[in-house]
Amino acid sequence: MKKFGLFILGLIAAVVLIANLGPMMLMLLGLVILYGVWKQVVKATSSFKKAAFAVLGVIVILSMIANVPAFFGILAAIALYFVYTKWNDNDMKEIKTEDPFQNFENQWTELNKQSY
Repeated sequence: MKKFGLFILGLIAAVVLIANLGPMMLMLLGLVILYGVWKQVVKATSSFKKAAFAVLGVIVILSMIANVPAFFGILAAIALYFVYTKWNDNDMKEIKTEDPFQNFENQWTELNKQSY
C-alpha cells in the first residue's frame, strides 16, 4: 500500500514537473541574465551604468518572482526526489525477541534485593 501511494505521488509530481518545464527554463534564463547583469554592475565605472544595470537587475528579479509555475515545478522536482528516496528505502525494523522468563528473572532479583 505504501508503494502505491508513492507511485501516485510520483506520477502527479512527474506530470506537474513536465507541465512546468517551460517556466523553469525561463527562470533559469533569468538567473543567467541576472548573473550577467551583476558582472556588468561590478565592472561598470560610471554611476549611470551601474544604476541602469541595477534597474535591469530589479526587473529581472521581479519577473522571476512573478514566475509562479516555475516554483510549482521546483516543488514537483523535490517531491520526485522524496518519492525516489522513499521508494528505495528499506524499512527493516529490528524485531526484539524478548524471553518471557527474562521479566520473571528481573522481578526475582528485585525481590531478593528488597528482602535483604
